[in-house]
Order: sequence, then C-alpha cells, then structure tokens
Amino acid sequence: MHAAPWPAAEKRTLIGQRIDRIDGPLKTTGTAKYSYDINRPGMLWAKVVTSPYARAQIVSVNLDPAKAAPGVKAVWKDDDLSEVQYAGQIVAAVAAETEEQAEEAARAVKIEYKPLAHQVVDSDPARFDSKKERVGKRETGNVDDALGKADTVVTGEYGIPVVAHCCLESHGQVAEVRGGELYLWSSTQNVSGYSDRLGDEVDIPQNKIHVECQFMGGGFGSKFGYDKWGVISALLAKQSGRPVKLMLERDIELMTAGNRPSAFAKIKVGAQKDGTVTAFETDVWGTGGMGGYGPPPMPYVFDRIPNTRLSSRGLRTNRGGQRAWRAPNHPQGCFLTMSAMEDTAAALRMDALEFFLKNVALTDRPEIYTEELNRAAELIGYKQKSHPRGDPRPGPLKRGLGMSIHTWGGKGHPSDCDVTINPDGSVTAKLGSQDLGTGTRTIIDIVVAETLGLPVEAVRVEIGSNAYPPSGASGGSTTVGGVSASSRLAATAALNALLEVVAPKLGVTADALEAAGGRIRQSDKPDNSISWKDACALLGPTSITKRGSNNPDESQKLHLIDEGVGGAQMADVSVDVETGIVTINEMVAVQDCGLVIDLKTAESQVYGALIMGITYSLFEEAVYDAHTGRMLNADMEFYRLAGIRDVGQLKVHMMTGKGYDERGVVGLGEPPVISPGAAISNAVANAIGVRVPELPLTPDRVLAALKKGGMLA
Repeated sequence: MHAAPWPAAEKRTLIGQRIDRIDGPLKTTGTAKYSYDINRPGMLWAKVVTSPYARAQIVSVNLDPAKAAPGVKAVWKDDDLSEVQYAGQIVAAVAAETEEQAEEAARAVKIEYKPLAHQVVDSDPARFDSKKERVGKRETGNVDDALGKADTVVTGEYGIPVVAHCCLESHGQVAEVRGGELYLWSSTQNVSGYSDRLGDEVDIPQNKIHVECQFMGGGFGSKFGYDKWGVISALLAKQSGRPVKLMLERDIELMTAGNRPSAFAKIKVGAQKDGTVTAFETDVWGTGGMGGYGPPPMPYVFDRIPNTRLSSRGLRTNRGGQRAWRAPNHPQGCFLTMSAMEDTAAALRMDALEFFLKNVALTDRPEIYTEELNRAAELIGYKQKSHPRGDPRPGPLKRGLGMSIHTWGGKGHPSDCDVTINPDGSVTAKLGSQDLGTGTRTIIDIVVAETLGLPVEAVRVEIGSNAYPPSGASGGSTTVGGVSASSRLAATAALNALLEVVAPKLGVTADALEAAGGRIRQSDKPDNSISWKDACALLGPTSITKRGSNNPDESQKLHLIDEGVGGAQMADVSVDVETGIVTINEMVAVQDCGLVIDLKTAESQVYGALIMGITYSLFEEAVYDAHTGRMLNADMEFYRLAGIRDVGQLKVHMMTGKGYDERGVVGLGEPPVISPGAAISNAVANAIGVRVPELPLTPDRVLAALKKGGMLA
C-alpha cells in the first residue's frame, strides 16, 4: 500500500512546477464573489456610529431620530459600553433599505459624550505614566563586562511606527437569519472557527450557524474573529427578519480593524575589531493601542550573541487595538536589530556583507544564511555596486545597497480533508479552509492530483464553508502545511482503497500498483494497467470517501511538514539628497520554505511580500493628532500604499532541491515581509552616509537626517 510521505523528486509531475491558480479566471473576469458582492433578496444595508473622541464617557444614546428616519428597519446600541477608548470605536448601528438611507440614519443618532484626557503619542516614553506601562526585562551573560571589553561600542536610536492592516476588502459580512438558523457570508481567514462563541452573542445554537467565504480580499492577521461588527449584523438581521450587509467604511477600517504595533529602541552593540559582535543591549518600547503589547524578539535572528540585555515597555494608548500583522513582531525586531548591526559594520569600516557573514555563526542556521546571503549578493551584483557608507560620486543622486536576514516558524495547523473518488472518475477534495488570495485551492488541487496521478483539472476543490471538514485559521504561515498534509493523507487513503478494488482485475496485490499518467498500473510492469476512468468504474454505484487528518507533530515525523526557515534580502536604492525622495531600483529576496508545492504561487507570495515591505518602508504610518486623538490619514488619499512605479525591479529565488525539499512543506506567507524595512533602510544609510532612524523613509525624515548628519547646510 502507498504511504503518505511526498514522492521522490523524480516521481513528481506537478509538485514544484509553475502552475496557474485554478481560480485565476474567476478573479480576472470578476466572477468571483467576495463578501461585498453578496446581495441577498430583501437585503438591508447597515452603517455603524462611532465615537469622535479618543476617550470619553457616554452620557446618553438616543436612537429615536434614527428609528424615525426613512427606510430604517432595525437599530442597535452597545448597552455595555459606558466609556469609549479611541476615536472610531463603535457605539451604535442602524439598518435601512438602502445604503444612503442607512448613512443618513446613522448621522441622526444622538450621542452625548463627556470628553476625557487621552494618550495617542507613542514615540516618547517620557510622556507616559509608568503605572500604565507593561515592563519586562531579560539578560544573558554579562553585558556590562562585554561592552567594557569591546573594541567598538555603537549606540543608536531607531523606530518603526504603527501601521494599519489596510486590507483591500474591508472587514464585514452579510448576515441572514432563516428558519431559526444564521447564515453568514464573512470576510474571514478562519472559516471553520469563525462562529466559535458567536452563538452565545446572538442567542442562536452553534450548530445552526453557517459560514461561507469563497473569496476574500486580504486579512494579514486581522480577520480571525467575528468581531463586534459580526455580532451587530447578525443581531440586526435577527431583529429585522431580513438579510443585512455590514462592511466597514475605509476610515473606520483603518481606525478600528487592527494595526501593527510600533517599536522604538535605544540599542548598544559591542564588537571586536574583526567584526565579531559580543554584546547587544536594548531598551525597547511601543504601543498596541488599547490592545496588549509584547516586545519584538531582540536581538533578532542573531540570538546567540553571548551577552544580551533587553528591557521593554508596552505603552497603552487611546487608539484601536493591535492585531497580528503578517509575521507579528518580526518586522519590528528585524528593523531595529539589522539597523544596529549595519551601523556597527559602518563604525568598524567593514563591508556590510562581510560583517553579516562574519556573524551568521550567532544565528540558528548559519549555513543557510551564508548560502542565501551569497546568492542574494550574486543576484543583485553586490561586488560591482557596493561601496563604503556614503556614495562618493558627485551630484544629488546617491545610490546604496542594504541587506537583512530573517526567520519564521510556519508549521502546519490541524486540518481535516475529505477526498472522494466517484465511479465516473471524478475526484473532489473538501475541507473548511479559506483562500486569502495566496493560492490555497491550487495547492490542494496539486497535492491531490499528484497523489492520484491525474492532471489538476481532474480534481474539484471545495473550500470556504464550515460545513466541510474543519481546517485551521490562516495564520502563522500554517495553511499550506496544514492543507497539503491533510489532502495528501486523504488522497493516499482514497487511492489505497481504489487499488484494493482494482488489484484483482490486474491479477496483482494492491501494493504492487501505482497511479500515474491517468492510469492505474503495475509498478514494475507498467504495461499491465487500466485507465483511471475504467478503474473507477469498478466501484459500481459506491464512491470512495476517505478523510485525512493533519496532526502537525505526526506529519512532521513523516516529513510532510516542518517548521523554521531562513531568508535573506538585499535592496538597491537611489536617494535624491535635494528632495529626500527614496527610489527602489531593485530588491532581491532569497527564501527557504522547504518543499515547494507550486513554484509560481510561492514566488508570487514573495513578490507580494516585497511590495508590502516597500510600502511600510517608504509610505505607511498611522498618523494621529495629539490634541484630538483622531487619525489624520484615515483614507486612501493620505494613507499611502506603494504603486507599481514605486517597487522597482524585484527578483525572487526560492531555495529548493536537496537539503530543502526533504524537510517537507514549511509556510511561506510571512517570512519575506519581515526584511524589507531593514534592507531598504540600510541601503539608504549606505547611499547618503547617515542613518534615517525611523520608518517610513519619507522625504522629510531623509532631509532631517542629512541635516543632522551635517550633509545639508
């Protein structure tokens, strides 16, 4: 009988190839239906009412004017809320016949507030009451002694701000109560677990809640739960007896639907003349708004520096709470650490690449980082382009190179999958996963088709419903590992059952057979075979359905999945020292992710991460007014994202082949978004000769750094 581990490289016909997404035509033609595209018969539109204050007591809420407004069919207010904690916090909601009527009715709600003192500034810890800080400390070795003995001690201050998730599709859902059961079309990265505990909130049994999400426009870690707006839409639907669509407006989305916490740090690095780092000390602080705060991992990647000291403070501020943002805390820790490391190399007058290679022994995977850094250097033409800090060439346009390395886990999540082989030869895979736009459907299709020896078009993949076997939320880069393992296990079990039926027909035992090229054949005598369709016809009227369950620890033992990857990135930038404008010429990403199922979608993941990284490096920042506590750029005009002209030339190289494939599948979604901020910032420092200490690298910050560094009059 066939075992589950991945086929050997010479046996693979689909795995590792560049295969188009199976849902590509649906998306490119506009046929794919996202939550916002769902329009149920008799549907109402809902709009929320939010606080204009960063902190205030709620004196009264009067819904009567909204109830009397044209078209209004249902209203809601938060009876448990007595004090708002940030501007944009939801206080009430209305549902009406049209979107315009709902907007008008929302404006009619009368709320009386008593404003209170608030805190939104997060870059200066001196502003904060220490009683509101979460303080942590950690030390290994003897930092003071190591710094005292170091040949060079470099001190720097760095900062990375709060950024919003800014999903292309905002948070929300369509809710409908029908026959005492709740139907939800939600934008979620957690189809199977979305409704957990929602039944208690809306007084509908858990087993009567149906969730569907066939397509979604991004989540980045912000769309795991049903949230307050999920409860509101369900309650409005229940109250009105009609379907209700509630999708957040862009300003509310940016203020309340999640953000990546900030991180600011004072860092001190001790090193010897040969470049070996011996000590790393950091005082780091930041805010997750009204959410919790955990310090970024410091020192990042170089976690075997023998003498380290970390003190951290989490600052509570009156702004929307943080949520997991693609590789939580890693972009922050990477930017802070890699900036300090590159500054140390500059202080030693040592080539940055030489310095990084010198210190990879202080990481958990030195051989991999060495290979990746050298490969990235080759791809970007490092030897031809590199120069010491400060481009010596005349003229206002300065060019520089920068680099960074990163890590991530990526172990697969628990996942169940049912694979059905029908008598007519058709095959279906069902599991309650979701596709955030990363190609999950295609991965499942490739795995099942490869296992059964069929082309991808022979397999139908059904996901996006909690009626299917449960699969984990898409977070932590665990989806591809989870679904590829469960679908491989299910397809293998289904194939083995089919082989038992076919074996007597071919006069052999089932373990002598294999599926390949659309046929079932004898492994050592391929001519003794039967077509797939004829083989399935032997089932008579009964289909075969087998379930595969991914237990991450067991699948890791089978080498189906693994965890822990390394990646290296390099950036080539130009900086106009007269205008402060940073231009990306080229970025190179070299990434390990174990066994690559679909090389095309894997590369696409990295391209997307580079673009996202360029965006937070050059443009993204949630800007708040200290006086009013309101977000000043809660729109798509001033909350800037990178456009196609901003990203330059991108090169991606996946580390594949011997030594990588044998590990099994490791998640890829998050790791390549970690390094861009550090690599680009280091490239800018290399170009202009001074460090721009905070992201994003806006023209005003570049010019301020040049002026402070003495390069501008």
